[in-house]
Amino acid sequence: MLEKLKQLSKADVLCLITCLVILTPLINGPGALVIGACFASFGLTPKTIDIAILTKRLLAISVVGLGFGISITQAIEYTQHGFGLIVGSIAFTLFVGLVAAKLVGMEKKTGYLISVGTAICGGSAIAAVAPAIKANSKQISLALATVFILNACGLFLFPLLGHILELSQNQFGYWAAIAIHDTSSVVGAAAAYGDEALSVATTVKLARALWIIPVALMSSIIFKEKDGKVSIPYFIFFYILAMLISNYVPMFEAVYKGLFEMSKQLLGVCLFLIGYGLTAKNLQQAGSKPLLLGLGLWFCIAVSSLVIIKLFY
Repeated sequence: MLEKLKQLSKADVLCLITCLVILTPLINGPGALVIGACFASFGLTPKTIDIAILTKRLLAISVVGLGFGISITQAIEYTQHGFGLIVGSIAFTLFVGLVAAKLVGMEKKTGYLISVGTAICGGSAIAAVAPAIKANSKQISLALATVFILNACGLFLFPLLGHILELSQNQFGYWAAIAIHDTSSVVGAAAAYGDEALSVATTVKLARALWIIPVALMSSIIFKEKDGKVSIPYFIFFYILAMLISNYVPMFEAVYKGLFEMSKQLLGVCLFLIGYGLTAKNLQQAGSKPLLLGLGLWFCIAVSSLVIIKLFY
């Protein structure tokens, strides 16, 4: 243990201390993201800590923990009510993305990965679909950089726009779940808007994320990759289990509430770690065509879903 501690660089130690501070109520999600981006810009990226793996694991834990604060009755209601919106938005985004990528002359797999990331759940969807279509590292990195940049913007913009447009908690929860890319920013933006928005957004977003599996299988057929691998987001099932436990074993309500609140703070740590990827190098790597495609798709899905939500939700 001591040997491992001695191997930590100053940047590693700074990262760990900041994570502990973010676990307190002193720093909110957007602030945590900015701090991570600033550290990376000044070359303070951890040397021995694998940011990508740590972020993925902590995000899964925080999402599962949020399940302890969700009512099953409400979860079923939100999912049923939003089913048409979820399926329609995924199909619409994938179709528009494929057409738009072809029109601007973008490489097909890169355009498709950006479309999938926008349609379902950002980096997780890209990571799941990439092996199914046998995308190479350049195609994956371009798609991830594009979606990541827009995802980070959504965390800041959506709560502000929600208040300007006078969206209810329920409406904002649906809008965030449909129009923001990654689960981390969906939950972060919804948490900033209110507890009801958080409940709606988390449930609808994870229902949307389940479409990773059929879309990945469909993608392998479209790109004729019969032996393409499919990555299943198993943490979704643990999220459902957490809901079942908290709803049907109610005698530990105080514990469930504590886990729910702790998970919201842990999400801030995830956003801080994600901030390390928001650098000038990643912005440059994304390039103009992928960013324009991603921005155009994002605008289409954000506006169209907002109109539907305002009319019917």
